[in-house]
Amino acid sequence: MDEQDNNPEQQTDQSEQHRHDGPAGKYIRLKPFFFIMLIFTLILSTAGLTIFALTFGDEKVVEVGSPERREFQKLYQAYDELKSDYYADIDQESLVNGAINGMIDALDDPYSDYMNQDEAAQFEESISSSFQGIGAEIQERNGVISVVSPIKNSPAEKAGILTNDNIIAVDGENIQGMGASEAVLLIRGEKGTSVTLTIQRGEMTEPLEIKIVRDEIPIETIYAEMLEDNVAHIQITSFSQNTYDELLTALTEMEDKGMEALVLDVRQNPGGLLTSAIDISNLFVEDGKPLFQTKEKDQDAEIYLATDGKKLKVPVSLLIDEGSASASEILAAAMSESAGTQLVGLNSFGKGTVQTANELNDGSNMKFTTAKWLTPDGNWIHEKGIAPDVKVEYPTYTKLPYLDASVEMKNGVLSDQVKAAEEMLTAIGIDGGKVDGLFDDQTETAVKQLQKEAKLDETGILTGDTTYALMDRLRLKIEKDDPQLLKAKDLLIKDLAK
Repeated sequence: MDEQDNNPEQQTDQSEQHRHDGPAGKYIRLKPFFFIMLIFTLILSTAGLTIFALTFGDEKVVEVGSPERREFQKLYQAYDELKSDYYADIDQESLVNGAINGMIDALDDPYSDYMNQDEAAQFEESISSSFQGIGAEIQERNGVISVVSPIKNSPAEKAGILTNDNIIAVDGENIQGMGASEAVLLIRGEKGTSVTLTIQRGEMTEPLEIKIVRDEIPIETIYAEMLEDNVAHIQITSFSQNTYDELLTALTEMEDKGMEALVLDVRQNPGGLLTSAIDISNLFVEDGKPLFQTKEKDQDAEIYLATDGKKLKVPVSLLIDEGSASASEILAAAMSESAGTQLVGLNSFGKGTVQTANELNDGSNMKFTTAKWLTPDGNWIHEKGIAPDVKVEYPTYTKLPYLDASVEMKNGVLSDQVKAAEEMLTAIGIDGGKVDGLFDDQTETAVKQLQKEAKLDETGILTGDTTYALMDRLRLKIEKDDPQLLKAKDLLIKDLAK
């Protein structure tokens, strides 16, 4: 599930047939039920549980008044005994919801979930053109809520939330063991309000507390820039209803600026609408070649083919990383296996299943996995991901923990936060001495240099605005010195020179 859908899907009514007027309408007949695909992760928003939509499968028929079934006798017996003999009054609705939750949990599938009426209502509200929250895709796995990726320019990204961070508490309340729907209700909130997440990062022994002020989540899904040598760089942050049109506009802009090659970028893109991924894939895959396949239980695989239409003619490479999931992986597989596009970066997330969302009679919603999706060559990338053709690691300083600006670090302090600060100072070119976690005279001198360059009081104490200045400098360095982007650009320049 998610908190937003970066440029969220504008689906409004599950009872109506989903209309899609773009190129994807040429590939598949969209059927009259609302389906969910892609990462059962949630971007935490006041709009609620935005889940990326997928139009697949047939509408399920609910049998009313079906005969009593023997396999439910034990369930009925347990319910009757609790209702009769439990020492206090019981909430019938809570018991029924708990039973359904139990069935879903027993699937041991992080992408299947049950939403009660309140959660389902939030889900419906979230399918809109605007939302507020922190902007981080999350999922539940084995009782742990983890971050798939923060959204570009979101409060979560700016606060230092990273892919694979585990959220263990929200405003001091332990959420370990919670489902994604429960967790998102705690994390979402209105613009201007704050939430404190307790984060466990990697092998760090000490959890981090990160305070985030909720805000409007950026709705743009396409960011374009022209690099040197007429190589364009276009980043897709999620696949929403408007993404294809946004991409066409960006491509036109880059063509007008003399684009001779393109680096397409789906790093930290957790997915979105399948139709959007199809439309975009079709720009790069020759008419008649496969884009992807789906396979339901006991059914032969169904192959989806590219059609005619606008095709991009310049050389292209695609950037992926561990935050590239679902629709991003469909695009990557199509471009790699059917168009021969070179993939650069890191192994992708590995989400190879499809979910449907079925509304129950009382307004609650049950979302569960109904199919696999396969690459054009029939490969199932679930929990394996897609390997890049050219592997390029991120610099170690991109994984440094967020610094708490409310903490005062000064001479004599020994801590993991001091060690992270020393590593940051080194990364931005300020010599802080030995990186050992001890704030010594050299560290103090380095902090004073940072303060001088930032036009702050030269106290030699790392706190408040000085801490923010350090993290801002590091963020700018990460954006400027992007080894994956630079590698992809260099490869394209070599291709152009041939």
